[in-house]
Amino acid sequence: MVEWLAARHWGVRAGVAALAGIATALGFQPYGWWPLVPFGVAALTLLVLAARRVRGATGLGLVWGIAFLLLGINWMQAIFVEALLGLVGLEALFYALLGAVIKVAARTRWWPILAAGCWTGIEFTYARFPFNGFGWMRLGYAMVDSPLATVLPLVGVAGLSFLTALIGQGIAWLASLPSRRHLVVSASVLAVIGVLAAGGTLVPVGTQTGSVTVGWVQGGAPGGGVYGIGEARTTTRNHLAEVNRLQDRIDAGELPKPDFVVLPENATDMDPGTDAETGRLVAQMSARLGVPMFLGVILDGPGADERQTASLWWDDIKGEVARYVKRGIVPFGEFVPLRSLLLPLIPELAFVGAQSVPGDAPGALPVTLADGRPLTVGVMVCYDLVYDDFAYDTVRAGGQVIVVQSSNAMYQGTGQIRQQFAITRARAMELRREVLVVTTSGVSGLINADGSVAFTAPEHDGASGVVTMAERMGTTPATWLASPLELAIVVLTALGLLASLRWGRMGAVRTPTGRTAE
Repeated sequence: MVEWLAARHWGVRAGVAALAGIATALGFQPYGWWPLVPFGVAALTLLVLAARRVRGATGLGLVWGIAFLLLGINWMQAIFVEALLGLVGLEALFYALLGAVIKVAARTRWWPILAAGCWTGIEFTYARFPFNGFGWMRLGYAMVDSPLATVLPLVGVAGLSFLTALIGQGIAWLASLPSRRHLVVSASVLAVIGVLAAGGTLVPVGTQTGSVTVGWVQGGAPGGGVYGIGEARTTTRNHLAEVNRLQDRIDAGELPKPDFVVLPENATDMDPGTDAETGRLVAQMSARLGVPMFLGVILDGPGADERQTASLWWDDIKGEVARYVKRGIVPFGEFVPLRSLLLPLIPELAFVGAQSVPGDAPGALPVTLADGRPLTVGVMVCYDLVYDDFAYDTVRAGGQVIVVQSSNAMYQGTGQIRQQFAITRARAMELRREVLVVTTSGVSGLINADGSVAFTAPEHDGASGVVTMAERMGTTPATWLASPLELAIVVLTALGLLASLRWGRMGAVRTPTGRTAE
């Protein structure tokens, strides 16, 4: 395969790279064809091996990344096409770098393992830089329905990404230099992965210490890009209307009375403490329910032209008694980096509004239920989901039930909603906890501790209900192992790349002309 690719014109190889990037994106939701992912990874590696120079490998990685992202995050055009193109252009540079470092890794005999580490290193980097990173399209998120997903409670999303990349490198290895020895080694690697996958099934669900009855409310939203939640206070009125429908069913005996009720991020779009009308609507919700609410709101401050996205524990008598402030905020969605420089150049950025300020406390909120029982609610708000340690903090800090509050109104009808739900399923599997997802307009639902889905609500309409959730305690190996393991892979890969630059020409992959692949 390498020989065939090496004999082709660079334009042909670029076309194959684009097709491979598209195929890999089809492994992610809303398509979900996960078997394509390792083959897409393998195709990029084979193209890189066929390149004569690092420069050519870099270009092929860039083409692969552009194609992968244009399909994978095409939902960004619901905001602005310019936003999609800008994000794709920026993030594709990481895949250009990936092509280059895999080419360097190919100088060594151990290149399949080193190349898999390169994937981990690139995902580690773009999940953090620039501007807090964009870790949305990690390989592990595509694999939640694969047999490999059972490793999640052991090694987390980062470990699953590495194993997926390693399988891809194994495919490329067999396609480039087939021999009986390679088949034996590949079988050994697959056996190790199989043992890990089997071991993951042995990680127990968190120990149940009780149960709690939880109401949930999806108010519905008009949808449509930056105006997704509608005009000012529309979302608050929608959620009040759905609260009334929920309480009517409770009063009629159709549903049990909940211990508390969860409303999503952007259940209000204005601060109930500073906007009188919003405050009045929130008070009506609270009085109607007669139990504590866990309410997603926008707060003014802490400074001028600043805001925070928060989850308020709202007692029907005392009002707000506790809060969690969202930690993961979206660059160019909730804040504008380099604002004074960029805003005059791109006036559309003004739609972002006041600069969001992140919180710094773990998403684990100690509260008291209406009957006086204590409970610690683990919470992630929307983009919090993509940060591994934010997810792990929910249980490391004592969360007994886990909820996710989100506002996906801008992305109705796009793949973003299904992609986020898949990420949430991965978190449930890592933590081995049930997760209640509550959104403004879909997809709300309950995810079981094994990642299976108990139910989902209609995507576009108002909906509500009451579920019983187990109170649990305990952590999985992933919550303390996955992040150090990822860092170790990154460091060892960097050392391996340095070694390949210094000593790696022996055993390097060679092109059909006999040249060392450089």
